Amino acid sequence: MTQVLLLGDSLVASHNWQRRLNSCQVTNLGIPGVMTSDVYASLDQVKQDQPQADLIMLMVGTNDILTGNFEFIHTLRKICVKLCHNYPAAEILITSIFPIFLPHLPYNTISSLNCHIEALTMQTGCCFLDIHSRLVNSADPIFQEDGVHVTDETYEIWSRSLLEHIAFLIEDD
Repeated sequence: MTQVLLLGDSLVASHNWQRRLNSCQVTNLGIPGVMTSDVYASLDQVKQDQPQADLIMLMVGTNDILTGNFEFIHTLRKICVKLCHNYPAAEILITSIFPIFLPHLPYNTISSLNCHIEALTMQTGCCFLDIHSRLVNSADPIFQEDGVHVTDETYEIWSRSLLEHIAFLIEDD
């Protein structure tokens, strides 16, 4: 059975991934409010508590953006390197930042950050899970009323993308 480890913020924590990924053993370590620095600081404990994983999905950065920290990409790179070191046999997926719309953000900020995230995944040997593109083109509402947390329809799109990636991995083995 494929062991899936999920790391990230409330977007990860708020979903019952096991129900959707029922052919996998899912460990959801998402924590509401977490930022990239928090995830990086927790990686040794994560490895101790969860020594094995076939696939690791990370979604973090939204809270950094909300607090004005646009330099989180450097910490995200360190997370990728450490995950690759701690789990050399695992497939590591870094999820794009969702298309958040905040009045103080210039129009292309999220797209630009996602380009940086995609580049760092290629540089570190991780994979980029581009949910942003799928959500931008979605006819369904993406966000709940707070403008940050996502709807069930968004989780469906995200889960489907993750399942497609898992199916590709299993087929490739």
